[in-house]
Amino acid sequence: MTLHTDDSINPRDLIASALDWWREAGVDHAFIDDPQVWLAQEQAEGAAAKKPLARLAPVELPEEAPKAPVRLGGEPSQWPQSFEEFARWWLTEPSLDPAPSNRRVPPAGVRGADLMVLVPMPEDGDESVLLSGRAGKLLDAMLSAMGLSRDTIYLAAALPARTPAPDWSALQQQGLREVLLHHIALAAPRRLLILGQPVVSTLSGHDPAKKGHNFSSIDQEGSELPVGTGYDLEAMLARPALKAGVWKKWLDWTVNTES
Repeated sequence: MTLHTDDSINPRDLIASALDWWREAGVDHAFIDDPQVWLAQEQAEGAAAKKPLARLAPVELPEEAPKAPVRLGGEPSQWPQSFEEFARWWLTEPSLDPAPSNRRVPPAGVRGADLMVLVPMPEDGDESVLLSGRAGKLLDAMLSAMGLSRDTIYLAAALPARTPAPDWSALQQQGLREVLLHHIALAAPRRLLILGQPVVSTLSGHDPAKKGHNFSSIDQEGSELPVGTGYDLEAMLARPALKAGVWKKWLDWTVNTES
């Protein structure tokens, strides 16, 4: 049998027509009879996705050297060497207190006074005059009973400005004791009265957080400066009964130092 073909028909048109026929029949993909493992690739991809990340070794940061505490007053060799210079330094030296100069309160009185009174810090509300409020009035009454007045004593504070809850232990480590001893040496009083346990402990070299460490004198370049101690003025205002104990200690102290 002889197959007759129509040479006028383009083979491309025949192929396109056949594809159109199958497409209209709903067959738009190629199919094969051999089975294929389609899930193998997906499982491999899933396993790769779930593979735990490699744990990075911890990075060790270099240890910072502990910072040395700021020394109050800076180098002792730079401290003022005269009584007159000290008050200016007390109001302006940055390392003594973070408070600006307009919040600091200067000491008051003359060099070589019969009595130096040392309190922890200025009273709340003090500006240019130390102890200008209720605590100051109590001090004035005590001085009057002692036969003294502010005009005849030297009045100073351990801190230049009012400080909420000062850390006395840290201040002692930063050199507060040395600054106070230098201050006392320049003021050169005949006797020293300390009102406030934190200052007593600081000057005696004991832990300021602990109570009960009293001392009776300070070595001032070979000579002994008599020291008396008492409660803080604000404590006495809060508990008036404490004033009797301070008065008794004052009488005992003055008898002993004058005899």
